[in-house]
Amino acid sequence: MSELVTELHIIGETNNIFDTNMEYTIPLYQRAYAWEDKQLVQLIEDIQDVAEDANYYMGSLIVSKQAGKYEVVDGQQRLTSLFLLLNCLGEKVKPTLTFACREKSNYTLRNIEELLQENRSKLDMDRIEFGIQRGIKIILHELKKADFDTESFMKKLAKVIVYRIELPENTDLNRYFEIMNTRGEQLEQHDILKATLMSYLNDEAEKGVFAKIWDACSDMTGYVQMHFVSKNNAVREAIFSGDWNWMPPMNWLKYKKVMKQDTDEAVGHSIKDIIDKDFKVEDDEGYIDEDIRVRFESIIEFPYFLLHTLKVFIALYDIKHEKENAKITDELLDDKKLIDAFNRVFSYGVTEEGRIADNREEFTRRFIICLLRTRYLFDKYIVKREYANDNADGEWSLKSLYVSGQQSKKKPYYRNSKFTKSGEWNSTNDWRTKTNIMIQSALRVSYTSPKVMHWITKLLIWLSEDNCKHVRNDDITRFDVIAEDIAIEAVKENFFNACKDGIYAMGVNTPHIVFNYLDYLLWYYDREGKRKYTDFTFEFRNSVEHWYPQNPSEGTFEQWKDGVDQFGNLCIIQRNVNSKFSNMSPEAKKSTFKDMISKGSIKLRIMSELTEKNGDKVASLFWKETMYKKHEEEMLKYLIDACGI
Repeated sequence: MSELVTELHIIGETNNIFDTNMEYTIPLYQRAYAWEDKQLVQLIEDIQDVAEDANYYMGSLIVSKQAGKYEVVDGQQRLTSLFLLLNCLGEKVKPTLTFACREKSNYTLRNIEELLQENRSKLDMDRIEFGIQRGIKIILHELKKADFDTESFMKKLAKVIVYRIELPENTDLNRYFEIMNTRGEQLEQHDILKATLMSYLNDEAEKGVFAKIWDACSDMTGYVQMHFVSKNNAVREAIFSGDWNWMPPMNWLKYKKVMKQDTDEAVGHSIKDIIDKDFKVEDDEGYIDEDIRVRFESIIEFPYFLLHTLKVFIALYDIKHEKENAKITDELLDDKKLIDAFNRVFSYGVTEEGRIADNREEFTRRFIICLLRTRYLFDKYIVKREYANDNADGEWSLKSLYVSGQQSKKKPYYRNSKFTKSGEWNSTNDWRTKTNIMIQSALRVSYTSPKVMHWITKLLIWLSEDNCKHVRNDDITRFDVIAEDIAIEAVKENFFNACKDGIYAMGVNTPHIVFNYLDYLLWYYDREGKRKYTDFTFEFRNSVEHWYPQNPSEGTFEQWKDGVDQFGNLCIIQRNVNSKFSNMSPEAKKSTFKDMISKGSIKLRIMSELTEKNGDKVASLFWKETMYKKHEEEMLKYLIDACGI
């Protein structure tokens, strides 16, 4: 880690974050302590949520060394809150936190023990700073709750880390504040990780190459090619070819060469360019047709993309933990443990070539190339949201970036990514693109938390293995099958293996992937029949509901106890309609929610169609006694056949 970045545990076995020979001082230009209930309760809850098997990164503390003290440039609210928290927990805390020119604040911190013991007779209450006093009361209120487990809390607190980042000597603080105000946020873990990785490179030119690639990949808007801006598109074309659509090379020296040339030349626009009536600043947008302008939105943010790429990197280089049977990465993709994930690889990773700790410089070179190549594959083959013109309603998209025009007049445009072999008809590719969009969007809406989007990792590993052999050898025609296998594995493990004796009655606990994969199958096989579901798209339908309700609202409407949780009686809908939906009879739902059902899950549409009266039997009773079972058998057959059970 860089010498300017220090890892600070809030508490250790014998010390805490304030056990330092340097005093932290809050300068006068910082506002007074102002955290209230919302921030302090969140701080305590965040600590309570820490897993005991890994470190938890809480944020960064930016300091500037001034006259033998650490002047706190950014993070003072959190630092002061931690000072108060440790005191409230009864920890021995050195008085190494002071406020410049704020005597009330300093008096309050010096006498914090008397405040905690409510020894008002020993205090001059007129000298107590109200904001700090209020913070102490809020923290004590949380710590004294009946369900608060102090022992467990202290174990988790021991896993919490703050990174102290010391600004280089002679840093222009005014310039720093200008930058931070523009960003509007603290340094994040990925900022610290970037600095750490760059510190492993000894050559300044190589650090520049690393930074340019990292910065291009960290912008998750649009396509990564568009984030390499240089005179006459020299860097972009050297990396991605003249049509901006080739896989980035593996050769590190090529990146050094092209980016050195870029820095040696003037980059940007001349006055003559700018005053030209046709001048436009290049952006990430492009066209799919002459008059349809589009922009694209990633389904994950950069810290999660880094975690996916780390797992791709581990798979490509067959990195193992030096301790046999120990895991080199966690199962969850937790952005709060980003630095911890990389530190584990740095410290314990081994390959056939030896320990990674012995050659972090080469790790850094290889990883940044892997990051760029993985981002290229991600943009091209992982589903995203596409927005046309000024339309706020996006749609699922799988497109590749191409270029039109010549030389300096080149402009980006987008068309469907290819999933066909050389020489196959475009109509074949249109269908394959659609199937890939459908199966990936089914996975996307099933796993809404980025922490469990393992399907992205699996697809990226498949695309990347053996120098992207599947992409090069026309195996990309199987990409939808690879994605479908991921869904099948989840359905088998979490549904068929979980349901015993042929009874499929998981009720509202039925995994969402079961409904969404079933909808995919119903959509897919319908193409050879009536094509009834061509309008169907996957949306965030996150609430599993009973078609025949658990608790009927009508007085004469009988309760169904023995079969209400059966798969045939379940559907998946948007959460914002479930409260009205849940207690109505099937026929009432069919008539009341006609529009929602017509645009909803295919399984739900079929259930609605089957809800009809039969002779003297009303539709709800006939559904409960007969039709739900018939529907369940038909739906299960789709799943059983697809899963090979």
